[in-house]
Order: sequence, then structure tokens, then C-alpha cells
Amino acid sequence: MNSAFLQLLVRWAILALGVTLATKLGIGISCDSGSTLLVVVVLLSFFNVILKPLLVLFTLPFIVLTLGLGMVVINALLFLLVGRLVDGFHVAGFWSAVGGALVVSITNIVLNMFTRGGGGGPGGPAARGKPKEKPTDVIDI
Repeated sequence: MNSAFLQLLVRWAILALGVTLATKLGIGISCDSGSTLLVVVVLLSFFNVILKPLLVLFTLPFIVLTLGLGMVVINALLFLLVGRLVDGFHVAGFWSAVGGALVVSITNIVLNMFTRGGGGGPGGPAARGKPKEKPTDVIDI
């Protein structure tokens, strides 16, 4: 099985869990069936790959001015758009979409910390215990 495909499946599972949590919290979001949830997850993933970068590019001054809170608005708008497009997935309004976007974002952050080994990025906990290796293609003088 391809590693990239496995990562995609894990991301979809985390997104599905976040959307499911958002529907269970009673914040004005509901989903009729599991197949509807699958469509919502695929559509949200597609919009996050295609539309979100364009929206971020066009609203960059707003995002900087609001110190990043504009990203919550963009995520809520995408959530609201999916709620309008998918039959069986209901988002009551903008504030419900904001709540759903926050739940999905928090779920992503928490579960990504567990699936990536505690934030194994540069300088993260996973990298602190290992000595750094010298790159072989650099000439030291």
C-alpha cells in the first residue's frame, strides 16, 4: 500500500471524526447518514485543496490584520458551502459553521499530534533526542 495513499486515508478518517463530533455536539450541524458523511468528507477535502489556497491568497491582508482569525472565517465559509451543496448535511447558519470549523480544526490538531508522534517536525519532541547527521553533499571548510 502506498504511503501517500495511507496518509490520505488517515486525513479523511480524522476529518470524518471531526465532522461527526461537530454533528453530535448540537451546534446546529446534522448529518443524515454515513454515506452523506463520506460525501461531506470528500468534498471538504477537495475544497481544502482547491478553494482554500485561492481564498487565502485573496484575503491575505484580512488574515494578517486579524492575526490569523480570518482563517477560521474561511474554514467556516467552506463548511457552510458544503452544507448548502450536500443534501442530508445541514448547517443552520454562519455561527454553526464557525463552531463546526473549530471542532474540525481542534480534532485535526489533537489527532495529528498523536499520528505524527508528538509533533515530529523540525525541533519537535521527536527530533530533540537524536543527534543531527551531517549532510554528505556539503563541503565543510
